[in-house]
Amino acid sequence: MFEKVLIANRGEIALRVHRACREMGIKTVAIHSTADADAMHVRLANESVCIGPAPASESYLNIPAIISACEITGADAVHPGYGFLSENAKFADILHAHGITFIGPTAEHIRVMGDKIQAKITAKELGIPVVPGSDGAIRTDEEAYKVAEETGYPVLVKAAAGGGGRGMKVARSKGELSSALSTARAEAKAAFGDDSLYMEKYLGQPRHIEVQVIADSHGNVAHLGERDCSLQRRHQKVLEECPSPALNAQQREEIGGIVSRAIKKLGYLGVGTVEFLYEDGQFFFIEMNTRLQVEHPITEAVTGIDLVREQIRIAAGMEMSFSQEDVQFNGHAIECRINAEDPKTFAPSPGTIKDFHTPGGLGVRVDSAVYSGYRIPPYYDSLIGKLVVSGRNRNECMMRLRRTLHEFVIDGIKTTIPLFQELVNEPDFINGEYHIHWLEDFLKKQQG
Repeated sequence: MFEKVLIANRGEIALRVHRACREMGIKTVAIHSTADADAMHVRLANESVCIGPAPASESYLNIPAIISACEITGADAVHPGYGFLSENAKFADILHAHGITFIGPTAEHIRVMGDKIQAKITAKELGIPVVPGSDGAIRTDEEAYKVAEETGYPVLVKAAAGGGGRGMKVARSKGELSSALSTARAEAKAAFGDDSLYMEKYLGQPRHIEVQVIADSHGNVAHLGERDCSLQRRHQKVLEECPSPALNAQQREEIGGIVSRAIKKLGYLGVGTVEFLYEDGQFFFIEMNTRLQVEHPITEAVTGIDLVREQIRIAAGMEMSFSQEDVQFNGHAIECRINAEDPKTFAPSPGTIKDFHTPGGLGVRVDSAVYSGYRIPPYYDSLIGKLVVSGRNRNECMMRLRRTLHEFVIDGIKTTIPLFQELVNEPDFINGEYHIHWLEDFLKKQQG
């Protein structure tokens, strides 16, 4: 087992990794920018190293500085959390070259699944159902028109190296396709330095279902069920629940089995999430995230399995602590992403937190690294906490969620808590009848 793990991240995920390490008897090293000198994970870690100024490009994305921090502190492994360098194959390669373990999959699998075109081809080869569309990159507008005619409109143009909704455009007719292609190329080039595009059939009102998988170096593979991430704004997840209200046990086992067999055939190592669009009883592969997900706590709440602990064990060469037969799905869990944003305009709201009180009680978990007096810097993602509520069934979970949202106090800045207080009273959400466009439709009605 590792003696010292460097946490190459910040905020709530850095604190989450620190807690798992400490419970395993592993020392931690916190890296931080000058803007995060007073961060909670920096205060709690055994050691801390400032790696640069506030901009992420000069600190949390500064690979030479992180390698230096590893060498200075003697860290023998790095946990990347999510975001930043968590899916950077070059970073994994450099760590390996320095004799430092990357707590994640191999660089090869990060590369394969990080390229959306190659990921789709690979998924198809592994027996995972995919959305109809182009077999590879779209090189010309003429090629795009041909694919669109074959799949039928509307179509979705996507950046091959994309993420977060950038480089993604919908074309509902041939007249819209030319504009969608040029706009998506420009966005993709600006955001990722790569203007490669591919196309898929645009589904009308699908749900976003993702399957959590885990595999070790001893040939053991398991799936931990699905999460429903359909409540989204601008392709960004806002609220997730586990299990999905749209699936039954048979469907869960069917798609879980397909994904597990594919992951085993791939030779994957560590935790990962295979994401699908689900409509009319059919699953269509979107992408695979080769890292820990923001929403992993709801899977932990329902299965009782510590995913970060398993990540660390697997990276150290150990077997998973459970088998597929051991996995039991108990109750229901929902996660609300609490952002430092105006709940109406979604404009960022950095500033000093004057009062901070988290809800408690049975089935309540708050993952957050903020505290009273903490100043939220304007340089990073606006996520400041995750409210995770679980119950014996969905109804109990919903009732508990309503109660906790009214107990949660964050004063001094604006947050998205009021949005969730509205959502939990919406009939469509209460009945579990929503899709990936539902939230944006709801927000338009609120503004109109």
